[in-house]
Parts: sequence; structure tokens; C-alpha cells
Amino acid sequence: MILEAGQSLASSVDTTTVVVVRAPEADVSLTCGGAPMVIGKKGEGDGSSIDPANVGGAQLGKRYADDDTGLEILCTKPGTGRLDLDGRPLPLKTAKPLPSSD
Repeated sequence: MILEAGQSLASSVDTTTVVVVRAPEADVSLTCGGAPMVIGKKGEGDGSSIDPANVGGAQLGKRYADDDTGLEILCTKPGTGRLDLDGRPLPLKTAKPLPSSD
């Protein structure tokens, strides 16, 4: 799927929704709970069909990023499915440490 900044995506198996903050240049496969995410603003499932191997839900208001592809997304509604990019878990973006004020 070719993603664009500002695009809303929703899970097809639970309530997870995300917004693309920074889009990769290449075609990528973004999944939630093992199923491809779809364009839209409302998750369609209740999470009951998710394989236990794909559980590990996204957290509301948190950013997830992949440095290799340049993808960054923001979770706008949490769910039970784990976010994966091209078959590997999409890591939570960590905050940059502030410089010391010595």
C-alpha cells in the first residue's frame, strides 16, 4: 500500500485507528492484528478474531515509527491488535532525551 501523510487508516479486525504522520516513499504492508489496515476512520472488528500471536495493542496518542522505511503513525484509537510493518512489529517511537542543564 502506498501511504500519504495525513491519511487515516483503520483496522479490519479491531477498533484501532491511526493517522500517517510521515509516509514512506516505498510501498509497504501495514497490518493490525495480522490483517491489512484499510483506508478509513473507523475500525470494523471487535478483536475476537485476532490470533493470540498478533495481540499487543496500540496505545492511544502514541507514535510508532520505523527508521528503515521512514514511516511514522499516530494512534488515534487503541485496540487489541499489534501493529506490524512488512511482517515485523512496528516499534513505539521513543522520546528524544533533553540536553542536560548543568
